[in-house]
Amino acid sequence: MIDRLASYLAGLSGWRRRFLWLVSGAVAVLALPPFFFLPALPVAFALLLWSLEGVKCNKGALSAGWWFGTGHFAAGFYWISYAFLVQPEVYGWMIPFALLGLGGGLAIFPMVAVWASWRLTHGIIGRAVMLATLWAVAEFLRGHILTGFPWNLLAHVWAIDPAPMQFASVVGVYGLSVVTGLFAMLPATVIAGRAGRMTAIAGILIAVLLWGGGAIRLAMVGPLDVEATLADDLPIVQVVQPNILQREKWLPELQDQHFAKLLRLSRRPGDMDPARKRIVIWPETAATFFVEAQPVRRLQMASILGPDDILITGAPRTYPRDTDEFKVWNAVQVLDASGKIIASFDKFHLVPFGEYVPFRDWISLPKLTAGRTDFSFGDGPKTLDVGNIPSFSPLICYEVIFPGAVIDDAHQPDWLLNITNDGWFGKSAGPYQHLAAARFRSIEEGRPMVRAAYTGVSAMYDPYGRVLATLPLSGEGVLIHPLSEVYNHTTVYYLWRDILFYGIVAFLAVLVLGYSRFFKSLKAAV
Repeated sequence: MIDRLASYLAGLSGWRRRFLWLVSGAVAVLALPPFFFLPALPVAFALLLWSLEGVKCNKGALSAGWWFGTGHFAAGFYWISYAFLVQPEVYGWMIPFALLGLGGGLAIFPMVAVWASWRLTHGIIGRAVMLATLWAVAEFLRGHILTGFPWNLLAHVWAIDPAPMQFASVVGVYGLSVVTGLFAMLPATVIAGRAGRMTAIAGILIAVLLWGGGAIRLAMVGPLDVEATLADDLPIVQVVQPNILQREKWLPELQDQHFAKLLRLSRRPGDMDPARKRIVIWPETAATFFVEAQPVRRLQMASILGPDDILITGAPRTYPRDTDEFKVWNAVQVLDASGKIIASFDKFHLVPFGEYVPFRDWISLPKLTAGRTDFSFGDGPKTLDVGNIPSFSPLICYEVIFPGAVIDDAHQPDWLLNITNDGWFGKSAGPYQHLAAARFRSIEEGRPMVRAAYTGVSAMYDPYGRVLATLPLSGEGVLIHPLSEVYNHTTVYYLWRDILFYGIVAFLAVLVLGYSRFFKSLKAAV
């Protein structure tokens, strides 16, 4: 029956074939957060690979990759439209252009991968392995070209459980995407006789090995200590999730009310040891004012702190007003118990069209975030040493999605902090996809992570990506938990970065090209 289905799909043409590719790409999204329906991945790629058997020209192969990619990215990024509905009267008209433009534009990467795999290989086994390899290469390029957008990578399907995620500590998320691609594409080779059936089984075994190997690693480091004792020397982290709607966040008449809520949620719980150090964390631009220009509000913020506590907040930062040098940064600012700003960090990886408009001299569109002035770029990853707490690397919003670009190698941090405002995207898949990407950085770098999200999902992870505490999406609350123990170990990925990924890609490419050449020569001889 499978052989007949594969033959039928290979015989499709015209709009039926394009529609199959479009829907197949969308089906693959079901394996990503928050759905995690893993069987959708091999099913989607089997439909693509079987239909490719009937493609006879370069145009057909390019079309297959583009339609599949368009369906995949348009469905996977549907939540982008929510951001335009915060002010629908201004931005609503842009939704179809944004979705189709983003989906169709990003589809260029899988288009090239599918075409190259079709062009370079002969037989479905070699094509499946080559496509798995080139898909990961396309993800790597997508993560670096034009500021990069490494969102919804194949590897993110394993965020369903920390065990299969552990391989990222060795090869990084792109290396894990290669392995995930093999899991997704090898089952399609079942139609290629006995060798194909064995290859298909190997694809399924990959998931078993990832889970088993990761489980062994986690067992070796010991069980997760969620209930850390208050006798520990590490400070208590108090993450505030105010859950204020994005369309209300910047309204002038509600600013005092929002600020009062943040202060209320930040007070020390009555049952907490008054001598215990606290790190109070507010999300991205939780302070909707220039903190340095508001001494009264700084004192109010300091009033909820004990002598050894600090407050970390997201806020706009500027200097100086009413001059030609006026600039604004999306910043992290740290206050001590006296209300003094003792450290700052400026976001360096800004969102195009969200925080700044590229080619501003030629494009007259307004940015989505509040204010008319584009945000300026910060200098890059930075480690903050403040007070007597472990040093940390602040990452604002989607800065956390970039593998290998989240810490200052010259001054390594003890833990990672991600503050974000996913309120732009409502109750959608977007915040969960963002959370999954952030979790991988903790595993790759071998460092604990604290994540403070304006409307959720806020969370704390240990260096192995295991959940210590979490707050749900669209819920007001406070997350209180001791900072995860700072492990003094270095992951293979931290030491080698993407070198192993390059090696895997080179090995598989040489293997498949050699196999395809042998297959072609054998066919010619017969």
